[in-house]
Order: sequence, then structure tokens, then C-alpha cells
Amino acid sequence: MPAADTVLTGARVRTLDPGRPEARAVAVRGGEILAVGDEADVRDWRGPATEVLDLGGATLTPGLTDAHSHPVWGIEMATGADLSAVRDLDQLRTALRAAPRLGGWVLGHGLDHNAFGGRPVDKALVEEALAGAPAFLRLYDGHSALASGAALAAAGITGPRTFDQRSEIVCDPDGRPTGHLVEHAAMALVGALAPKPSAAERRARLTALLGEMAATGLTGAHVMDLGDGDVPALLAGVEYDGDLPLRLKLAPWCMPGATARDLAELIELQGVRGRHWQVGGVKFFMDGTVEGGTAWLEHADCHGRGTDAFWPDPEAYSAAVRTLDAAGVRTATHAIGDAAVRHVLDTVASLGAGARMRHRIEHIETVPDDQLKRFAELGVIASMQPPHTAYTRADHSDEWSKRLGADRARRAWRCRDLREAGAVLALGSDWPIAHHDARRVLAVARSPLGAAAAGPALTGLMALEGMTSHAAIAAGEQRVAGRIAPGFRADLTAFALDPVETAPDELAGAPIRLTMSGGRITYGGLPR
Repeated sequence: MPAADTVLTGARVRTLDPGRPEARAVAVRGGEILAVGDEADVRDWRGPATEVLDLGGATLTPGLTDAHSHPVWGIEMATGADLSAVRDLDQLRTALRAAPRLGGWVLGHGLDHNAFGGRPVDKALVEEALAGAPAFLRLYDGHSALASGAALAAAGITGPRTFDQRSEIVCDPDGRPTGHLVEHAAMALVGALAPKPSAAERRARLTALLGEMAATGLTGAHVMDLGDGDVPALLAGVEYDGDLPLRLKLAPWCMPGATARDLAELIELQGVRGRHWQVGGVKFFMDGTVEGGTAWLEHADCHGRGTDAFWPDPEAYSAAVRTLDAAGVRTATHAIGDAAVRHVLDTVASLGAGARMRHRIEHIETVPDDQLKRFAELGVIASMQPPHTAYTRADHSDEWSKRLGADRARRAWRCRDLREAGAVLALGSDWPIAHHDARRVLAVARSPLGAAAAGPALTGLMALEGMTSHAAIAAGEQRVAGRIAPGFRADLTAFALDPVETAPDELAGAPIRLTMSGGRITYGGLPR
């Protein structure tokens, strides 16, 4: 056996490999796992240049992967004041008065719908605090924003408009815009005018962000966008200076109105790559959000909204998926409402058995009993983000629950029910919608919050699988990632506490001893 580059010892190794579930030491060479064994095996793996790291009793697991994140696009989304701690209108006005002016604008992100206390989102509620400044404030869901009067004027928005996708400039009964912009096309009218980070700022912030993510145990992320098309150049620039701390797999968007040429370009993009990133898959939207009234529901919400798909012609979505599937392209579809989930499942059912484990549904915030078993039957991967439950309340007094009504709110984030039904379940954060800390994703999966608190939680092992072996399946990488076994990628995470057995509240702050991505130590790992 050739000598290892690195040997990790002094650990409880949870391999997630059915052939050898536990071990005590791991050898790494050339970015791959060379050997897995006991402490007695270490001397046989060593050579003159081998670095031996004693993990001091840590628990070593396959490297954690965030199965749904926006680390590049999110840099722009998270520009300006962080409004995630705002709980009511008084706090919002105070935050806006103190917010920095960027090029004369007030930018904010992470604003909770519940901060409006049940009132409609309206610029009139904050204009005094802005003192005439143009403002673009993203609500937490990433699918809606509040624009001030000055921002609307800058964009030439004076009334409603028609869009190819389900987007809306919300107007009052007299046809005057309230400043509430719903879904991407409407938001872009103002968002395109707001100040953006420079190329140098984006590169520096991306590198810092990925380093922070690695410090929570993340070795990779499934990136659910390709930004404005310059992301490959940005990533290539970062890799020109050094290595990415995380391995990234990016899925460009396919939006309503996509032509045959658009689909051909998406197919051609597949496999575009750098050292630690690649384009792989395509992202669709079948609906929007519950709070924004754009989740596609089988029955209208309490405001009479939610009965339309994001694609005005849902069959056009299905045709696009069929074209991509025939070319061997994996897809991920944002589907929050029960009607959206059903339509995606029906679409995959039309593809035949060859499509198993090639298509996934993102979010799945409410799903009826009769659809649970179809995920396993059709081989559709469920991709869910447990931290989203923090935007709801156990007594169903939040906007999400009130819009859906009690019956649908009781079906909130059914992670455990999907696992029990045999589904593959990949877990993520959806940063910047929720914090990227992988430990918190694991903890909340085992102790759901808000409307999901009354439902069954994932076990510690199920949660870990969601960010390791099941995340690997979701990316089509189950033969090279997601377990600790010879020949697999050396993506590894070492926890000071056992992530399977430690109580969720302790796990959320558990120290990370080491993060290794492709054999490169990206966090911790000082020799002992």
C-alpha cells in the first residue's frame, strides 16, 4: 500500500458505510480515502512525509454538504442592513433610521413578514424612517421585497404590470403601488437599480463566507443558482488565487418562457467546471412562497390566493423537464405548496423508470399524506431546509400558518414522515434565507421549531445522513461521496461531540475539530 498524505487518528469514525459502520482511523492520499481501520493500522499507512493528526476523541463523519444554498447570489441578497432580528414595525423603523446609505440607498435583507403584525406590506409604514431615500428591503423568503416611493419612482413603476411568470407589483384599490414586489421579475425592476458589491468585494466576501461555512463543518454545497451568468468567471478568479474552501455544484435556472435554444444552452452548460466547482443540474420554480401568496395550493389560502403555478402553463414546465431528462440532466424544482409538489411528482412519473434518483423537489413545506409514498415509488429526492421552521410559530399565529389554515399548517415540513415513507431526504440551509451553520441544520432537523414542532423529528442518524449520504445521492455522487470508505473523496468533518447522540441544543454549538474537503484541510486540524 502506498503511504498516506494524511492520517487521522484518535477518533470515533462514523463511516455511514454499511460494510464497516465504525472505525478509529482514516488514511488519505491524493484527495481520496486510502484506508479505513483501527489505531493498530496507522503504522502501516505512514511514510516519511505522512502528516498524522490526532483528533483527540472527536467523532469523524463524512463531510457535511449543504444541499440547498446560495453562497454567490446570496452575497448580493445579503448586502445592506441585516433585518432578521426585527420583530415589529417600531424595530423596523429604528433599524432603517440607523441603516447605512449605500450610494444613497437603504438596502436591507432578512425581513420577517411577521414584523408587519398582520398588516399588508406597504411602503407607507416606513417612509418617515427613510427620509426620502430610495430603499429596497428584501423579505426573508427571497421572493418578495418592499421598495420605497423614491425607489419605485427611480424604476418608473406607477402601477401594475403583466409578467411572463407569476410576479406582481402589489397595488392598492386605486391602482397605486404599495411598494410590495412579489417574485423575481417584479423585484428585479427595482433590484437592478440598487447598488451592487464590486467585483473585488464579491470575491473577498465569497472567500470569507465559504471559510465561515467550512468552520461549521461544511465541505460542499449544492448551489441553487448560477447568478447572472458571471459566476463561473468569479469562481475561476477565486481559484486563480487559491482553492475554494468548499466544493460547489451549481444549478442554473430555467424560467417560464424558456425556448428550445434556452434548453440547449442549459444542456451545454453541464459539466462546466473548475478544480472544486462545476455546473450540474438545472433549477426550476413551480411556485413561490406561502407568505407571498404565490405557493401553488390545491385550495386557495385564506386571502383567496395560491391557486396558480409559477409557470402560467404548467405543461410547459413538464415539457422542459422531459427535454432535460432525455439529455441526462438532473433537475431540482422549487415546490412549496401541495399542488406544486403533486405536479412535479406527476411530471417525473411521466418520465419512466430511467428517471429514478435524477430529479428532486426543493422545500416541500406542506404535503398531504397521499403524496408521501410517491417520493420513494418514483425515486424523487426530497430536499428540505429545517431552519425555515423558525419563521413560524407553534400556536399558528404566524403569517405562514394563518395563510394556510390549521389543516395544512399541521403538515409543516414533514421530514420524518418522508423518511418513514422511504424517501431520500437531503438537508440544507437555503442561505441567506437562513443561517448557513451546518450544526444548526442538524439540530433543528432533530428539534423542529414553530409550526413543525408538533410533528415527529428526525433521529440523529437521519439528520446526519441528510447532509452526507443522502445529499450525495441528491447530487448523483453516491459512488464517490457521502461515506467514509476506500476510494471515496476525502471529504470529512470532525465534531468535538457526537452529532448522532448529542442533544440538539448542544449540537448547535458543538466545536468543529477539523473540516477536510478533497483531502485539503479547510478548517482546524492542527497536529497534536
